[in-house]
Amino acid sequence: MTRLIAACALILTWGIPLSGPASAGNNLVHAANFKADARMAVQRKAPVLVLFSSPTCHYCEQVKQIYLLPMQKDPAYRNRVIIREVTVGSNAPITDFDGSATTEGAFAVFNKVSIVPTVKVFDTRGHETGEPIVGLLIADFYFGYLEAAIDEGTRKIRGS
Repeated sequence: MTRLIAACALILTWGIPLSGPASAGNNLVHAANFKADARMAVQRKAPVLVLFSSPTCHYCEQVKQIYLLPMQKDPAYRNRVIIREVTVGSNAPITDFDGSATTEGAFAVFNKVSIVPTVKVFDTRGHETGEPIVGLLIADFYFGYLEAAIDEGTRKIRGS
């Protein structure tokens, strides 16, 4: 019984959702225009973090709900990172970092994403700033992996 109470307390502390998929008002910002995102990134001196996901990927939903949505909503991250989602295989049109028209699926292929969830961090010109985070990895350390990737992107953008 003590373990059950401790587990419930841990779930509530981490903010892990106990229900199904996110509601309509509770989603990551979907990629639409990386050129505009890059301009915002220049102003903020912040990297662009992209979650490559699939609608049928349970682990993608966990990454969104447990880690990225709380970051997106947290004012402390507002000027620290720009978070976007790209659906692998989608034909939805987007604008690439260089201003060219493409699709979400083509953007994923160009960035060699074949496993979801994959998180990549880009600089203001659309260059990767470090190693991608592929899969959910070890859930206990995932937030740390995200923090390290954001920090590395920030260092590269700011030249420090």
